[in-house]
Amino acid sequence: MSNKLDEIIIVAPREAVFEKEELTFQGILSDTEKVRHITSNLAETYSTMRRGDAEENTSYKQPIPYAAIRRGDSVFAYKRLIGGGEARLHNQISLGVGGHLNDVEGEDFYGVVSDGLQRELEEELYINKDKLELTTIGLINDDLNPVGEVHLGVLVIGDLPEDEEVTVRETDQLEGEWIKISDLKNPDIYNSLESWSQFVADILN
Repeated sequence: MSNKLDEIIIVAPREAVFEKEELTFQGILSDTEKVRHITSNLAETYSTMRRGDAEENTSYKQPIPYAAIRRGDSVFAYKRLIGGGEARLHNQISLGVGGHLNDVEGEDFYGVVSDGLQRELEEELYINKDKLELTTIGLINDDLNPVGEVHLGVLVIGDLPEDEEVTVRETDQLEGEWIKISDLKNPDIYNSLESWSQFVADILN
């Protein structure tokens, strides 16, 4: 089994992405002009790095597509079990499907993000992608914890018809369920959400 830390992923210099912190934000950024500016900076300055090195290097941001799947008044949630994924997120509830990006020959940054998101949806979920309507909302940043400090999310909302089902593929690593959007602010649920998902819960309510 390959070591995930040896995976070669896409990164971009923090200073270039935020232009010496002028564009730095905390939470979700939906301002169209600023999002376009930061995304353009990512597209122009990204390179690749071994994942294990990137996770320890706060001088770089790892762009991550992060898709919240919504069905009517509910959102799909999953818990990362002890068996897999980022150890720092075990037993936290996530509202987003996503993962690290790999460079794709012949694709620009935007194509890489699209390919990466489609791959993550296929790897993590049983879902009818033909019925899934994807809308990019903005960017997510959380520099207040060790995981968020080295990542930058591309937030996407995926809407499904109410008769569509979603289940997780990796049942040894993930446990999935639908949660009413109105219940996300319940302290027992909200406090169990990873930080990016708390930001998502804030904008869904």
